[in-house]
Amino acid sequence: MPKILIVEDELIAAEYLKEILTTNGFDVIGIIDNGKEAIKEIPKINPDIVLMDIMLKDNISGSEVALHLKQYAPKVNIIFLTAYADNEMVDYAIESNSYGYLMKPYNEKEIVNTLKVIFARITECYNNKKATKKNLVVINKNLVFDTTLNRLFRNEKEVKLGKNALKFLELLSKQPNVSVSNEQISIYLWNELKNDITLRTQIHRIRVQIDSDIIHNINGLGYMLKTLT
Repeated sequence: MPKILIVEDELIAAEYLKEILTTNGFDVIGIIDNGKEAIKEIPKINPDIVLMDIMLKDNISGSEVALHLKQYAPKVNIIFLTAYADNEMVDYAIESNSYGYLMKPYNEKEIVNTLKVIFARITECYNNKKATKKNLVVINKNLVFDTTLNRLFRNEKEVKLGKNALKFLELLSKQPNVSVSNEQISIYLWNELKNDITLRTQIHRIRVQIDSDIIHNINGLGYMLKTLT
């Protein structure tokens, strides 16, 4: 269950909000009543959702806290709590990349439905990231091969390679850190056996194009893609 933190300077309102959430099965991990503490503690606590009141006890507003978190805790999802909604409120939500806002006095049904939608998005995003990570072969700190797209990336930017070069990396990425024979490589790339000179020429081209020696010759066995994963 995702973790929720309440940032609200009115204790009675905060406790009422907490009661609504816990009654409906949500995990409320705490209440903070001022902007200074929120800026300090939220990046440490790293909740999934912060319910953020616009007006707080000190001279730091909820919108200022949200803008700070956008830089220092960007994965935290923020929902503003406000007694009024105007163009300025909408601007706060857009600028801080929040999910929007909930109106006071609190409406239990609205709060629960809003959080359910956000939790569904968080879960979907998490699952997508897990699936994506499985498709990535991390070659070194700069180079990653995406086995779904069959593309090589350097620092998240695609490295332009020819068809055979990509097929070569695709084959080696299927079993990284395991040697693939010259015969297997030849058949996969050209549908026929090629001599060692042709194979070495292809590997040389790849090394020059990516400016990195990631394909290693295993004497008598073939070639291997050494990776970090």
